[in-house]
Parts: sequence; structure tokens; C-alpha cells
Amino acid sequence: MKFMSWNVNGLRAILKKNFMEVFEAADADFFCLQETKLQAGQVDLELPGYHQYWNYAERKGYSGTAIFTKHEPQSVTYGVGVPELDQEGRLITLEYPDFYLLTCYTPNSQTKLKRLDFRMQWEDAFRTYISQLAEKKGVIFCGDLNVAHEPIDLKNDKTNHHNAGFSDEERGKFTELLGAGFTDTFRYFYPDQADTYSWWSYRFNARANNAGWRIDYFVTSNDLQPRLKDALIHSEILGSDHCPVELQTDLTAE
Repeated sequence: MKFMSWNVNGLRAILKKNFMEVFEAADADFFCLQETKLQAGQVDLELPGYHQYWNYAERKGYSGTAIFTKHEPQSVTYGVGVPELDQEGRLITLEYPDFYLLTCYTPNSQTKLKRLDFRMQWEDAFRTYISQLAEKKGVIFCGDLNVAHEPIDLKNDKTNHHNAGFSDEERGKFTELLGAGFTDTFRYFYPDQADTYSWWSYRFNARANNAGWRIDYFVTSNDLQPRLKDALIHSEILGSDHCPVELQTDLTAE
């Protein structure tokens, strides 16, 4: 099965660009979105053959996630179950017989790490949540996790040290998450591949110069490693400041 994930940085804006073209060409079993930036009723998407699941932020025009899938889930859960963390539409969980699929939009720590405390609360709650799921069956989660884990995962690691997305605290939480029994699928297949990024600033011609960050992921519980086929980063696809990422598996949703 084919899984896709894309931070679209505003679904209404990208619908006017190339979203439907990318979506239809992908023909994915699961297409996960982050940063939809809309409320219920603001778009009416016709996606024949797909079930749609949305989690909206209480704040208008902010955050938000969605999953479009060919496979109807056994159950759907929104958020991590912590009320103060679940007001921004950051997480959707779909349950299938053999695995859980989650789309996640991790909070940004923001300039001068002013939201780092909230981010750390999210990290701990999220890790606890997915660890509990993984005790039952395999877990696949994807999305904009707002962290470049290692220096190889961004162009300018030295000048960005201590900035949001590359602080010691954020990187440490991702290390802790992987240590809890999870696999960064891109690094599983391509441990040494450099200069491959999923997000570029709109400033300084960053994308043209490939001065980017790899902050969009597919992560799986370690027990699913034998079922993984490939992990791809589609830097050729424009339309957002992020590009889509892809996971291929031999899992079924039946």
C-alpha cells in the first residue's frame, strides 16, 4: 500500500494551484495532510473513492489535519486525549485490523523557542499515546514533526543550532521517541543520504538553492520494519513550502 503525507500550508490556497493534480497522480491508499488552515464547511472536496477525516483547530485559519483514504477504518480518534493539547487539530488516528495510521502536525516552538514548553508537553503526551497504541498493533505515523533530527537533516546545521526545529530539546525528544521502539523510515532505507529535504523557507531563494530541512516523516513501530518497501521525498513537487513524503509497504487494510 501507498501512503502519502503533505503539509499543504493552507489547503484552500493549494487547491487553486496543483493539489488535485498531485492527489490524483499519487493514487495513494492514504493521503495525509497537515496545516489545512480551515474550518468545517470552508471547502467541499469531491474525492470519489475516498473517505475523508478532518480535525480542525478551534482558532480559525490555523493548523489542522486531514486524512483521505480508500479504506474505511474500524475506528477514528482525534487528538492525544489531553484537552489542553487538543485544541489545534493536530492529530487524527485511524485504526485498521493490523495497524494504526496517524497524521500529525507537531507544534512549532516558534521564534526564540517561546513555545518550547508547550512543544515538550506535546512530545511527551504524543510519545505516551503512540507507545500505548504500539502495544496493541503496528503504528504508522506521518506528518510535519517540526524537527530536523541530525545535522544531515538540514543544510545549515551550525547556524540553526538552538533555533526552532533544531534545538537540543526537540532533537532529544525525537531520539527518545525512536528509542521507544520506532523507526524513521527514510533513514532506515537511506541512512547516509544528504541534501534531501522536505521544507524550504520562502526567503533567500532557499528552495532554488536547496537550503532546506527534512522535517516531514513517516515513522513506524519497529515491528513493521519487515513490511516496509521504500520511503521517498518528493522534492520535485511544488505548491507548498513543504513537499510530499511517501511510504510504501506490503501491508493491507483488510
